[in-house]
Amino acid sequence: MQNKDACTSIMVGKKASLDGANYIARNEDRVKAIEPKQFLVKPAVKERHETYVSPYNKVTIALPEEGMRYTSTPTLDQTAGPNEEDGINEANVAASFTESVYANDRVLAYDPYVKNGLAEDSLCTLVLPYIHSAREGVEYTGKLIAELGSAERNGMQFADADDIWYMEVVTGHQWVAVRIPDDCYAVTPNQVAIEDIDFDDPDNYMWADGIQEFVKEHQLNPDHDRWDFRHIFGTSTQKDRHYNTPRTWFAQRYLSPNASLGQRPEDSEMPFIRKAEFKIANEDIQYVLKSHFNETPYDPMGDAPERKTYRAISLSRTAQSHILQMRNLNKYKTSIHWIELGVPAFNPYVPFFANADDTDESYRNVPEKMNLESAFWLNEALAEVVESHYQEFMEKDEDYQKELNEWARRKIAQVDKEAASLEGQALIDYLTEQNHEIASHYNERTKALFFELLTEGCELSKMSFKMDPNL
Repeated sequence: MQNKDACTSIMVGKKASLDGANYIARNEDRVKAIEPKQFLVKPAVKERHETYVSPYNKVTIALPEEGMRYTSTPTLDQTAGPNEEDGINEANVAASFTESVYANDRVLAYDPYVKNGLAEDSLCTLVLPYIHSAREGVEYTGKLIAELGSAERNGMQFADADDIWYMEVVTGHQWVAVRIPDDCYAVTPNQVAIEDIDFDDPDNYMWADGIQEFVKEHQLNPDHDRWDFRHIFGTSTQKDRHYNTPRTWFAQRYLSPNASLGQRPEDSEMPFIRKAEFKIANEDIQYVLKSHFNETPYDPMGDAPERKTYRAISLSRTAQSHILQMRNLNKYKTSIHWIELGVPAFNPYVPFFANADDTDESYRNVPEKMNLESAFWLNEALAEVVESHYQEFMEKDEDYQKELNEWARRKIAQVDKEAASLEGQALIDYLTEQNHEIASHYNERTKALFFELLTEGCELSKMSFKMDPNL
C-alpha cells in the first residue's frame, strides 16, 4: 500500500450549483512536503498493442487498442507509478482518483487487499481514456476490480454534464457507488462515506456482484433494519474523530449553515449527501478546499490553544488541488479543469479548457529543483513566503486570489462567446491558445506578488534593529 497522507473530496450537482454545471473536486494530499506535479494532455491512441505494468506494485494488464485524449496531473517522479490522479477526457467525462478511505478489520478478514491489484497510481491511466459517461466510469472500474482485485481502499469520483457518481472500493473486491442527486452536494474526508444502499434502485446505486451475500455469509451487518455501507465496511475511531470528521463538519457548516446546526467536529454520523441551502458557486468550492477551520478556535494559523486539535482541509502537503467543472455548453466541449498548485489556502485556482491538445510549458515542464519559470515551483515559493509572514501578507494574498477569480470569470465569458461559433480542430486550437494566455497571465501576476512580498519581507526580519541614521 502506498504511503499517502489523505485527501478531501467535494461533489456538487448541477441543480445545486450556481451555473448549472456538475462539479467534482479534490485536494490531493501527500506525506511529502514537496511532490512536484505536472499538468499534461495525454494524446489519443489507436492500434496500440501494449501491456501496462505498474512501477509501484507490478499490476499487469493489456491496454485497449484505442484510448481517448485526456488531461491529467501526474507526479514528476514516477518510480511509484504515474499517479495521474484526475482529468477530463475528450468525451467530456471527468474523474478524480482517489480519496483514501479505511475499512474495518472485520471485512478485511474475509476479503483482504490484493498485493498486485489496482492502486491509486494506476487508476486514472487505466480508466479515464476509455469511459464515455460517469456511470460507465463506475462500471469499467468495477470490471477491473473483479479481474485484478484492489490493492487499496479508494473513493473515486466520476462526472459528465448529466451525472455525478461516487464509488468506494474498500476491500480486495467489494465496492458500492451512488449517484449524487442533482440538487445535492457531498463531502468526504478519508472515511467510508456512502450510507444506505437501495438494492431495488439500480439507476442510483451500483455494487459489486455478490456483496449482499458476502455480508450475510460473514455476519457483517451491525444494524437490525438497514444496509448501511458505512456501518458495515467503514471505521469510527478516535483517529476518524480528529483526522476526518472535523473536515466534514467545517464544509457542511459553510454549505449547509441551517441543516448543520448542532453538529460537532467529532460527530460520527454526519450525512454524506446534503441538499444545498444556496446555489454553490465555484468560489464556494474553492473556499472549502482552501479552508483551515477559518474563524474557529481550530485554525492552525491562529493562536487559540485548540489550533492543533483537528486536521484541516488545506495543508502545506497538498501536492495539487483540482476542480473539474462539467459544463453543458457548446455541445459539452468547453468544460474546465481548474488547477491549484502550492498550498490551496495561499494559491489561486487556474482555469484551463479541457478540450485542448497541449498544456503550457510552465505546467508541462517541471524541473526537480526550484525554478520560478515552472508554475509548480512558483506557486510553492509564493505559499512559503505568505505563510512565513501570515499576518502581514495574508490580506494581499487574498486580494490577489480574488482579483484572479474576477479575471478568470471575465476571460471564460469572452472565450465562450468566441467558442460558440467554432467546431472540431478549430475549437481545439482556439481553446489551446487561450489556455496558454491564461497560464501566462497567472504566472506573471504570481511573480509580481511573489517579488513584492519577498521585498517587504526583508523589512520584517527578526535580525533587524533600529539603526542610528547618522551611522
